[in-house]
Amino acid sequence: MDAIVVYESVFGNTRAIAEAIAEGLEATAVLPVHEAPEHPLETADLLVVGGPTHMHGLATARSRRLAVATAHEEDGTHVEPGATEEPGLRRWLRDLSPEIAPHAASFDTRLDQSPWMTGVAARAIARRLRRLGIDVIATESFLVEDTEGPLESGELERARAWGVKLARRLALPTEALVHAGGGRGASTWFG
Repeated sequence: MDAIVVYESVFGNTRAIAEAIAEGLEATAVLPVHEAPEHPLETADLLVVGGPTHMHGLATARSRRLAVATAHEEDGTHVEPGATEEPGLRRWLRDLSPEIAPHAASFDTRLDQSPWMTGVAARAIARRLRRLGIDVIATESFLVEDTEGPLESGELERARAWGVKLARRLALPTEALVHAGGGRGASTWFG
């Protein structure tokens, strides 16, 4: 299986989750979204897309700039290289070709609060992928302690395990898929 993980990250939490998912999947590539347009993604069997939840949904150019500006005011906060580069995830998804991959999954990083309070970027990503006619097989949220991180304890291990589940999922017939809660983040499996 050829799997590619594309992510947007401001403080490194989403990148760390993307890398852990890719490890579990044994993915072909892990790409920050601003490098994804230069990579041939059409060969993928599975496209996994993720980003941080900002202001109840997908990050915008403005929300990324605001997060970076706030981080520079605080000492010691790591900002990812390319955090404000375009295209961001929102624009990349808008410009994505429907032939990109037959299957996809989406994930986000968000605060450990009710999705009603925080929003869930993974759902917005999944909606955009479905509009392109891509079969979205799962969504998942991974939790951070505060807006700049760190990740909650155990989230990297959970991300690796989710990557393994995604790989196994593609090996199963569609009717074998069932809803699986498994974890503290919002998890949805589709079939």
